[in-house]
Amino acid sequence: MRVAIGSDHAGFQLKETLKAYLTGLRHSVLDLGTYSTAPVDYPDFAEAVGLAVRQGDADRGIMICGSGVGASIAANKIPKIRAGVCHDTYSARQGVEHDDMNVLVMGGRVIGEEVAHEVVRAFLKAKFTHDERHLRRLAKVQAIERRYLQKNRRKARTKHADRSA
Repeated sequence: MRVAIGSDHAGFQLKETLKAYLTGLRHSVLDLGTYSTAPVDYPDFAEAVGLAVRQGDADRGIMICGSGVGASIAANKIPKIRAGVCHDTYSARQGVEHDDMNVLVMGGRVIGEEVAHEVVRAFLKAKFTHDERHLRRLAKVQAIERRYLQKNRRKARTKHADRSA
């Protein structure tokens, strides 16, 4: 599997550990930074991981920041990205099986290395079930996303038309 991975400075150490772990499991790893513990902003790396998944450069993504919360919020702004903060194997597995989660987010200051390995393994082994109830719920989530994307496009066109007048 092709896995995009990224972190901010707070997640850098865990990202490096997970890269080695993923390579050992024979996954292809696309490291999108950061490359040190120098302070950086998590949205830049969450966006890079999300775009890699959305554009098909990676099958799944993993993002690590301090708590996982900020990076999850940022990644979920990208259409077609379903990012979830998971610090246990049940959530990581069920997030994929039921919700078609494609980006796993963890907090480098929250989770230990061995548990992170188990969570990543559960996330990567899981498959979306395609059960009717899960498809129905995912379709509703996608409909919400489309509605707000359409509203934003209309607002942008209106603003542009107002400026041109």
